[in-house]
Amino acid sequence: MRKHPWLLLLVVALAACHPHIAGSISPKDLNKDIEMVTSKGTLVIRLYDATPLHRDNFIKLVQQHYYDSLLFHRVIKNFMVQGGDPNTRYPTSSRQPGSGGPGYTIPAEFRPGLFHKKGVIAAARENDDVNPLKASAGSQFYLVQGKVFTDAGLDSVQTFRLKGRKIPPAQRAVYKTLGGAPHLDQNYTVFGEVVKGIDVIDSIAEVPTTGHPGGDKPLQDVRIRKVSLIKRKKYGMEGKN
Repeated sequence: MRKHPWLLLLVVALAACHPHIAGSISPKDLNKDIEMVTSKGTLVIRLYDATPLHRDNFIKLVQQHYYDSLLFHRVIKNFMVQGGDPNTRYPTSSRQPGSGGPGYTIPAEFRPGLFHKKGVIAAARENDDVNPLKASAGSQFYLVQGKVFTDAGLDSVQTFRLKGRKIPPAQRAVYKTLGGAPHLDQNYTVFGEVVKGIDVIDSIAEVPTTGHPGGDKPLQDVRIRKVSLIKRKKYGMEGKN
């Protein structure tokens, strides 16, 4: 899709409002994808231009090699796999997995057209009771595995989890085929999607864990070996909206 000059100016202005992102991203980096090499395989992630603060923050952290050698510290089959905590690079018993970060948050960027289908990347955050504005964690993210829903299942999500908010028909169709986690929609910022290697999420999700309330910690390490910016390529329908 062709980018208009006024849109680029708007994106730059939004990024400049955040002190931890301003001035750190070059225009050419906005047209690159993210390659995430894990101990379970390699993912290629495309970040959304519709969420510029999250996009630019993630690119900045990748450029700093922030995610290299971190663990997926929380795994829930048929839901999601979570990583991005710097404390997991050299884990110790005194540091609880899931508590680390760069020391700042990112304002929420909820978009009606961005939803929790299988394969998206979204930002973790603290609970509403201490985070009423739903600001995102500075580095922690999750990749959605989710599950396939029926119409009855989606109706139940609308009633009991989304407080009556209707899931748009096009999104319902995706949840009934590809699957996902619709109960998180418009509560956590979705900022990109896997365009290659979505099966890696399934592989990570199969790892045995401590379960809940043990923190859903994998019993064997699943490590992010390296994350880097790569030249954008054309892929098939995988991960397409």
